Amino acid sequence: MSTGSIYDLKAFYDSRSGRLVRRILLDHLIPMWPDVKGLRVLGCGYATPYLRPYMKDAERVIAVMPARLGARVWPRHEKNLVCLAEESELPLETESVDRILLVHSVEHAEILSPNLQELWRVLKSSGRIIVVVPNRLGFWARADWSPFGQGQPFSASQIVQLFRDHSFVHERTERALFLPPVRTFLMLRTFWFMERIGARIMPGLCGLHIAEFSKQLYAGTPVAQTSKVKIRGRRILVPNALSGGRREQG
Repeated sequence: MSTGSIYDLKAFYDSRSGRLVRRILLDHLIPMWPDVKGLRVLGCGYATPYLRPYMKDAERVIAVMPARLGARVWPRHEKNLVCLAEESELPLETESVDRILLVHSVEHAEILSPNLQELWRVLKSSGRIIVVVPNRLGFWARADWSPFGQGQPFSASQIVQLFRDHSFVHERTERALFLPPVRTFLMLRTFWFMERIGARIMPGLCGLHIAEFSKQLYAGTPVAQTSKVKIRGRRILVPNALSGGRREQG
């Protein structure tokens, strides 16, 4: 499988394997951010399969899909919450979001530093970021048919150092997806057993790292370079539904 477009990612998450991956990841993500009441949540990359649980309590939820992938309307049959933008030039005001979720994002970026500087810019002080990346030692990083087999995988120490180099504070890292990257029904039925056992006996072979970071401002903290994006108002934080355009179903 290629992750050349948004439709490849949608096809994966519409499959049995993709639905299972989503379920496993949400079992980690929801407890990591149990209370988002009144907060603004941003998803970058292809994070929409994981954003719906936050829509009930968050003040606002928005998804920014990168130009390299394209974009599609989400949620289905509701007001559109997706916009298309370069990851290094987010159409958001400085310090305007409380939580950022990165999925299918970091491992596909050609140049990471401008993207991370931009995330620092839009995140509020004491805000949190969760990044999900393939484990370079895991089997899923070698599964070409899945989106986790594309792009640049990371070790746990690499992803932590990357964000520390851009002034973020590492809070914790969790490991997920110990199920081998197979699509047989029998193996998929054993996923809960594999998740429990894998975390105990082979944590280094997880499929995904889920790392959380925070933005803390101390005296002497380096300030990221100012973005060239010109923001005219907060209305950009929640884009209007697409009008007159073709809506994708799903």
